[in-house]
Amino acid sequence: MVSSLFGRFQALLVHPDPRRQRRAILAVLILVGVIIGLVIGLAGPAIALALVVVAIGGGLVIRSPLWGLVGIVAVATLLPFATLPFKIGFTPTFLNVAVFATLAVWAFTYATRTETRLEVSAIGGLVALFLGLAVLAFALGLRHARPTPNHLRQFLEMVLSIILFFVVINTVRTRAQLVFLARVLMLGGTAAAAFGVLFYILPREVTVWILNRLTRLGYPGGFGALRFVNDDPDGLMRAIGTSVDPNVLGGLMVLVGVFTATQAAATMPLFRRRWVLLMLGLQGLCLYLTISRGSMLGFVIGLLAIGILRYRRLVLLLGLGGLLFFVLPLTQDYVQHLLAGFAGQDRATQMRFGEYRDALTLISRYPLFGVGFVGTPEIGLYIGVSSLYLLMAEEMGLVGLSVFLLLMAAFVNALLVALRRRPQPPLEALLLGVLGSMIGLLAAGVFDHYLFNLTYPHMTALLWVLIGLGMATVRQTRSSQPATGARAA
Repeated sequence: MVSSLFGRFQALLVHPDPRRQRRAILAVLILVGVIIGLVIGLAGPAIALALVVVAIGGGLVIRSPLWGLVGIVAVATLLPFATLPFKIGFTPTFLNVAVFATLAVWAFTYATRTETRLEVSAIGGLVALFLGLAVLAFALGLRHARPTPNHLRQFLEMVLSIILFFVVINTVRTRAQLVFLARVLMLGGTAAAAFGVLFYILPREVTVWILNRLTRLGYPGGFGALRFVNDDPDGLMRAIGTSVDPNVLGGLMVLVGVFTATQAAATMPLFRRRWVLLMLGLQGLCLYLTISRGSMLGFVIGLLAIGILRYRRLVLLLGLGGLLFFVLPLTQDYVQHLLAGFAGQDRATQMRFGEYRDALTLISRYPLFGVGFVGTPEIGLYIGVSSLYLLMAEEMGLVGLSVFLLLMAAFVNALLVALRRRPQPPLEALLLGVLGSMIGLLAAGVFDHYLFNLTYPHMTALLWVLIGLGMATVRQTRSSQPATGARAA
């Protein structure tokens, strides 16, 4: 009966009589308006908009895993902590939906034999080994700590984020797809930077009002959501955007900022140069406003790497920018904060030194496979340190850390080998952008932990998407070589 009524109504929408057709269209508009009104009235405009975005995104993901990757990048940069308004044992996030849908569609293409090729790349074996060690460390850690549903969800998020590497290299196969995903990464990072700057320059009351609207999506609200240097509301405020934590926002700006800076210096940028410079300006300003010393150092090191390898003008611009940074009156509070950190004089740095000592104690007692991701066997020990490498050693031991460092070395080497082939300008800029971003992130990782922290799954996802993007670019440089017999990355 329902199908019969639907068929009759569908016939009215294309009826030759214009009056009947207009009535049917008007009925559709009224019905849609009533549904939207009910959703907004019951759930609020924020959740209503979120549901519309999820519905549209879901339709695109079904078409291709590439759109799923676009959704992952968009959510990870713009609304990384947004949650859906219901629970299924846990409260799913937008990122959960994007990652699960992408992986499901990607797996479905192989289950239906729509796709039969499965690339692993030159570093795929190391990625699989690292993933396996993470699962082993988690399992071994269950001997002394019982996981909560939240622990299980967070660890699964990390596992799926690593698997995204294989999704990228098997989905991004053409140069057009490569350029498209790179553009999405730049646009997402620029939008995140714009939010960071906007929330910073607006009056605090207005920023808090906006953040309070986002509480319907699981974000923290109130004036307590704002962040300040040394947690002093009378001191320097730090930009947070929609990333909640200023150091995490700073890490995101390192990833997208160094990548965008490479495009600004490239002979054939992905966007018109004036737009690339505008993007870079927003990202650089946002990074500055986070007052994240580790991220700023990583950004500078990433740009230096690109400048030394290819674009010498970046070294000159960095020197000029550094000179202005240290002499302008406007930046003196920032300079003093930076110098205090390097001298180990401020409270935040001293607390980190304490974390480092505690982390080394834990690692010395459980050196091989760490203590897992849930808890520690001893009351006097704890998991948590502001360093990517020490945190990884705590959770996965020196074995896991060694495999990760070997994996990063192999990845950087693959990019350098591809650069030595002197690829075409667009591919060269992409290789340099990924390389500079990775070097910057690894340098910032000495002082921050967001790339391997279960609390920030969006940064883990972006890391492995970036690595996949780099290896997809390496494959393109090989396929574009005139020599025969070149094998895929």
